Amino acid sequence: MLSCIQVSGGTWLKQDGIEMSKRTQQSSDSPGQSRFATTHWSVVLAAGKSSSVQHEQALSTLCQTYWFPLYAYLRRGGYSADEAADYTQGFFAQMLAKHYLKKVKRMPGKFRSFLLASLKHFVANERARARAKKRGGGRKVLSFDFENAESQYALEPTDDLSPDKVFEKSWALTVLERTMDRLESELASKNRQKLFDYLKVYLGTEASSVPYSKAAAELDMSEGSVRVAVHRLRRRCRELLRDEIAQTVASDEQIDDEIRGLFAVLTG
Repeated sequence: MLSCIQVSGGTWLKQDGIEMSKRTQQSSDSPGQSRFATTHWSVVLAAGKSSSVQHEQALSTLCQTYWFPLYAYLRRGGYSADEAADYTQGFFAQMLAKHYLKKVKRMPGKFRSFLLASLKHFVANERARARAKKRGGGRKVLSFDFENAESQYALEPTDDLSPDKVFEKSWALTVLERTMDRLESELASKNRQKLFDYLKVYLGTEASSVPYSKAAAELDMSEGSVRVAVHRLRRRCRELLRDEIAQTVASDEQIDDEIRGLFAVLTG
């Protein structure tokens, strides 16, 4: 689990072996702050007043990223793999239709809340209709990896979590995976893949069990340099996490609240 989750209040939380450093002042160009007006969800919310390509692409990007939590919700709700795939594809087919976007009212909500509520409404309507016609009209507006979805779903917790809780946990894990993927891509683009491979362990709960001397030897660096590199990696991880969450809430004031919620879901 990542140890780079930042919240307001001056300190970092420490739970289940996750220790957070003191909060640092964000620069004016930090992700999720000055650029917030152009994040995906805020753009999508404006789609009720426009049907531009920009709005369609913004919603499409979010749907491509966060479809699996909905699939997991349906599977935990008792639907078969085929039914869950069918409903998920059909739901997004409807969501991406222009006439549907125009019905979306601007609200100060979170994308995940909107998405789950919309899915529940969609499924309720679909169950009341004849099932002879394939949901989504037979057209695939987005390409989801349903072939591997069951393998991924098998990794979900086997406890008695409700469908809603499974959705929330899957959503939180997706956010963290996206954050780590972006961090790795950044370092790889700078020819620092090896640095990421050896230091990513210090972003997790097992960080304290790995001495800096070991990474220093592998990377041919001094322990002091490794500590500095880890500090920078954690800072960039926090920035990317905030930016990732900024894509799914309607205002920057909601970012810290969403991070707390994400952390609570993963440690609960």
